[in-house]
Amino acid sequence: MKQKTRHIAIIGGGPGGLTLARLLQQKGLSVTVFERDATPDARPQGATLDLHQASGLAALREAGLLGEFYRHYRPGAGKMRVVDHEGHIFLDDHDGPDAAEDRPEIDRGPLQTLLLNSLRPGTVIRDSQFVGMEAKGQGWLIHFKNGTTAEADIVIGADGANSKIRPYLTDYKPVYSGITIVEGNLYEAAKNAPLLNALVNGGKVFALGHSQSLILSAKGDGSLSFYTGTMVPETWVSQSGIDFTDRLQVLAWFREAFSAWSPMWQELFQSHGLWFVPRPQYHFPAEQHWPSRPNLTLLGDAAHRMPPYAGEGVNMAMLDALELAQALTGDFPDPLSAIAAYEESMWARSAETTRMTLEQTQWLHQDNSLHHLINLFNHF
Repeated sequence: MKQKTRHIAIIGGGPGGLTLARLLQQKGLSVTVFERDATPDARPQGATLDLHQASGLAALREAGLLGEFYRHYRPGAGKMRVVDHEGHIFLDDHDGPDAAEDRPEIDRGPLQTLLLNSLRPGTVIRDSQFVGMEAKGQGWLIHFKNGTTAEADIVIGADGANSKIRPYLTDYKPVYSGITIVEGNLYEAAKNAPLLNALVNGGKVFALGHSQSLILSAKGDGSLSFYTGTMVPETWVSQSGIDFTDRLQVLAWFREAFSAWSPMWQELFQSHGLWFVPRPQYHFPAEQHWPSRPNLTLLGDAAHRMPPYAGEGVNMAMLDALELAQALTGDFPDPLSAIAAYEESMWARSAETTRMTLEQTQWLHQDNSLHHLINLFNHF
């Protein structure tokens, strides 16, 4: 199949797309990654990533990047505390050996950098926001917002949860999970949120209470990333009347919505040194399928978006990249057979992970969530 494939275009330069590009280049395939952002730091980077042995780390091992990963990962960043809404600690990893080292943590920026540096010069074309494509011969003519075009024999949609490639394959719509997150980064946390920074202690905090959640993660630049999780209607962001560009309005919302929580948590929104955005949490149906095509497929959130409450997002994307690369460079007689085999495996994996993630999402936002999470971690 490799000899018959002239060029592969990957739309989206996140961890999944970049991992796929690296793996394909190792096998001698021609590949270009089209990324909408003009620079690597064009958008704020979210929470740290814990990579799993059978997925994210397996992909890096196959890509020959495991040693580079361990030069940039953050030892101890996976140490965790589980607390209630008052900040009382019920589970604490910090006093013992780091059991999370089998799921080592890395900030998104360093992971992106090591993947980018592994690619041939010119592989990633920036400022290339996808706007549409049309069939051309057996492949595609791709159009970008900046007016440029590109041709490819196979297009891989790695363009995230709001994928513009996905509608070319399937009309399955995302389903609202019932939870909306306010995601953010709190910068210079030692100065701007000393109580919360001390509680996180360089690792992670899962705080649960009153059917709500707060998840905090320390980052290597001294900031804290955070997720607030609340059960609200799907239209809450647009109909709440909150201007989410106004920190004081968001602080007022937080004080009211989390009024049963300790005042210490208000440090999240009290300083000017932060970035935040509301994100309603969606998922695709667990049993989704679509007719396989010989010149188009999806990976990562474009294929199987889901809430973040099982820590599987980046790992699933990188495992998708590994399995897709193996299929495209394997012994299949043609691209359709290769893509169909990849998609069958991806659908089965993502269905199981989606069901598990939705179960966790519901458990963490109902009564007795604290004891459920403690029991879960004690059985790891």
